[in-house]
Amino acid sequence: MAVGMWRKVRVFIHDTREEMARVSWPNREELFGSAVVVFVGVALLASYISVCDFVLSKTARLLLR
Repeated sequence: MAVGMWRKVRVFIHDTREEMARVSWPNREELFGSAVVVFVGVALLASYISVCDFVLSKTARLLLR
């Protein structure tokens, strides 16, 4: 039973290496562009959430007085 498991592990590793050889990796410019998009998106989302939190907390304070 253990022998069959090791064979499956070897096949999996072999198949994984073959698949990784076919991957189209981004170049430096593509990677940088994607990183900028992610950072800008995260900054915008964080700003939006901060504004919503501020407005909702002020509204809750006014209503609960």
